[in-house]
Amino acid sequence: MVQDWVIQEISGSDLGDERLNRRLGTMLAALAERPGKSLPTAFQDWSATKAAYRFFANANVSEDKILEGHFSATAQRFDATAGPVLILQDTTEFSFTRASPEKIGFTKVSTGGREKTGRFRLHTLCGLLMHASLAVTPEGLPLGLTAAKFWSRSKFKGTAALKRRINPTRMPIEQKESMRWLDNLRRSCDLTGAPERCVHVGDRESDIYELYCLANELGTNFLVRSCVDRLAEDGNTTIAQVMATTEPCGIHTIRFRDGKGKLQEARLSIRYATMTVCPPIGKQKKYKHQHLQVIHAQEVDPPGDRAAIMWKLLTNLPVSSYEDAVGKLEWYALRWKIETFFRTLKTGCKLEELRLTTAGRLANCIALCCVVAWRISWITMLRRELPGTSPSTVFTDVERQILEQFTPIRKLSTSPDLDFYIRAVARLGGYLDRASDAPPGTTVIWRGMSRLADIVTGALSYQITEEKIYG
Repeated sequence: MVQDWVIQEISGSDLGDERLNRRLGTMLAALAERPGKSLPTAFQDWSATKAAYRFFANANVSEDKILEGHFSATAQRFDATAGPVLILQDTTEFSFTRASPEKIGFTKVSTGGREKTGRFRLHTLCGLLMHASLAVTPEGLPLGLTAAKFWSRSKFKGTAALKRRINPTRMPIEQKESMRWLDNLRRSCDLTGAPERCVHVGDRESDIYELYCLANELGTNFLVRSCVDRLAEDGNTTIAQVMATTEPCGIHTIRFRDGKGKLQEARLSIRYATMTVCPPIGKQKKYKHQHLQVIHAQEVDPPGDRAAIMWKLLTNLPVSSYEDAVGKLEWYALRWKIETFFRTLKTGCKLEELRLTTAGRLANCIALCCVVAWRISWITMLRRELPGTSPSTVFTDVERQILEQFTPIRKLSTSPDLDFYIRAVARLGGYLDRASDAPPGTTVIWRGMSRLADIVTGALSYQITEEKIYG
């Protein structure tokens, strides 16, 4: 039986055939029960696995149609919230090893071992790219994807080779892959129907002047990390020069974990200013000047064992105080949520281990797993942000009974809440649940959900066997 959440995520999808629509639901449920397992393991038998392969290869099935229902469900969750919603944008790559890589495409040129001449061996990586937009509340609860774009390249020469032939700053944005940032911004605004509530957040790759102009045209907001020292004011100065004369407004302390998982603390000197930002020289006749806010956060007295923290943010949101500037920094820090989503998608769902042979089939499977990865992220954050949510929203009656039975009596409360069940799932995934442990993350949640599905299957099989024997 397909669970209610699966029906909600596919009800807006129409593949043109009711059988395909039903197959979409059963496949999503199977992948959600066993994230990270191979397709034969997830679908349990040869008949269901063969049907899944045919589904991915069907000409009437595409990633847009698969995600159509999820986009619709995201819009409903967006409408159910109040206030601003962060639309996190980023790109990720999926790499594959294939005997015929041309059937999938290429992503980039990679450096391998050295040749006898001493030069590094270069080779193109086979794979797909995905640019996604993830809606997240200011508290960090993921509402779902609002847009996604998949593509690969028939060949890849590298950015340096292209720059020898053309000046990328003078190319129209429509002829660049960077257009994906603008496409997703427009699609997200259209989906939500409330562009004024959207805050589109991107890393340094999203520092695109055309994006600023499009956001102004659509009446939406953006918050991006700058990588270009653009011309400012009357065009005779730059953003960096203006900010160098701006006095700090305060010190903000942040705590984070470094690449080794060690807890770190940093003190950031905050500066902000409002200024006119000019278009690139080659595009000044086409685009208007933009009135933007600039926020710089620079670490004070950084340690010698790591690089100093330096964030340079651009936004069209109002910033008139130290509190406003810190609030925007905290919003930008939530951009890490989409990195966690990608990690769940790649490591949790193990998509790079798929053996599908064409780009279209891979894109269809990845699109379906996007819904699974979102739900894992949603469950992980739901207990933190909305602990009063009813457990029945996430778990079935059978799942709750099993989790109660698997939980030590000393930890069992009289009326288990959502936190109880999610921690029980996390323990199935290896979470120790010690008093000093951080809240469970996506890794132990996806492991626990997979193990819970196996336990449920075993319990139901035992029940059926008992009924056959004893009537």
